[in-house]
Amino acid sequence: MIEFQNVSKVYSNGTIGLDHINLTIEKGEFVVIVGLSGAGKSTLLRSINRLHEITDGQILIDRRSITAAKGAELRRFRRDIGMIFQSFNLVKRSSVLRNVLSGRVGYHSTIRTLLGLFPKHDVELALKALERVNIREKAYARSDELSGGQQQRVSIARALAQEAKIILADEPVASLDPLTTRQVMDDLKRINQELGITTIVNLHFIDLAREYATRIIGLRAGKLVFDGPVSEATDEAFAAIYGREIKKDELLGEGSR
Repeated sequence: MIEFQNVSKVYSNGTIGLDHINLTIEKGEFVVIVGLSGAGKSTLLRSINRLHEITDGQILIDRRSITAAKGAELRRFRRDIGMIFQSFNLVKRSSVLRNVLSGRVGYHSTIRTLLGLFPKHDVELALKALERVNIREKAYARSDELSGGQQQRVSIARALAQEAKIILADEPVASLDPLTTRQVMDDLKRINQELGITTIVNLHFIDLAREYATRIIGLRAGKLVFDGPVSEATDEAFAAIYGREIKKDELLGEGSR
């Protein structure tokens, strides 16, 4: 369970990233966060694992404060949180398997991981994770030889090998074509359902949010303006989130159907 308790974030230039957010996300939910660029979606997502530090309030994970955590305690928190980025965040010249094994670094000493001395158990975990996203045959290929969609699947496999209890995905399909977008979203949804991993995804496209989420959170200028099940995410609700009528390019687009 993730709890935001009166969380605010103000950047050094005075920009408000988050404005007194109170929010609870239950274990196993598939939550999609929507809103305009600059609404606070990435700030909210990245504050969960403290890639962004908040200004006020606190964030609890399983009733323990990650906001106050330091040193080894913070590393343990982060070990349970997998992060998937729009740009994949892979070491392009390394093999797919080595990239997936990087999800295991939180379990071993720095020297051991730098030397690539991962035990057999870790290798088996990594290969199983690649199999779950249907690219095990690419294990020994260089990451930069893969398509964008395959690289994003490597990112998902890395989070699985990490044995993450929470997956945060920051615009994971923004740079992908429509067919690959659905493949990646299908992978995330299947993993959420089969493994019960709490999944929080920032998305730009409204139709994708409606199709995959169990719950939609809407942000506007750092404020929480919508929080409800997909059944309540009407066109009128999205218009309120965006502060205007929804444009066609903010839906999924004809080519993606």
